[in-house]
Amino acid sequence: MLEYTTLMLIFDTRDGVNLDFHFFLYSLLLGIGLAMDAFSVSLANGLNEPKMSKLKMCGVSGIFAFFQFAMPMIGWVCVHTIATLFEDFEKFIPWIALILLGFIGGKMLFEGIKSKDSTEEKPAVGIGALLIQGVATSIDALSVGFTISEYNWLEALLACLIIGVLTFFICFVGIFIGKQAGTKLAGKAGILGGAILIFIGLEIFISSWF
Repeated sequence: MLEYTTLMLIFDTRDGVNLDFHFFLYSLLLGIGLAMDAFSVSLANGLNEPKMSKLKMCGVSGIFAFFQFAMPMIGWVCVHTIATLFEDFEKFIPWIALILLGFIGGKMLFEGIKSKDSTEEKPAVGIGALLIQGVATSIDALSVGFTISEYNWLEALLACLIIGVLTFFICFVGIFIGKQAGTKLAGKAGILGGAILIFIGLEIFISSWF
């Protein structure tokens, strides 16, 4: 009975769906803001892999888009179900982002320094690293669940879809710019890419205290 009541509260649409101009403008601005970290990481990936194919560019952008869609939606569900537990977990979000991006960025930085004077091609960013990046750059979006908590489930779903679609295109542009710069920077591109990831991790962590 408790589970049924909880589900009814989550999926209640009796107040209707309010898709006015303010809703779309707020969702677009929210999407742009949330996608900035993913854009920077995409830029770093493009720097590290200047020969990345268009298919992989779409795949990488899709990974970031998926997590930026999923995290706010998960946050919204948590607010409507386990709000107290979610509030306790929220304080660990900056630490998680710092550790994950610091690890991937440090690895990329090390490999960039190691192969700076080498003719060997740098290893492409693998699916495991991309998933870690996706989680690290989107985990703070869990908190968006609080800002859209007044939405019903259809409004929340649409807002998260808008965020995800925007993230895809923004990340695709980031990879493209990174590829162009990476081709010109040659051996130093991996170092710059790793430094960007570490900086983003620190920025997420430090900004959480202010």
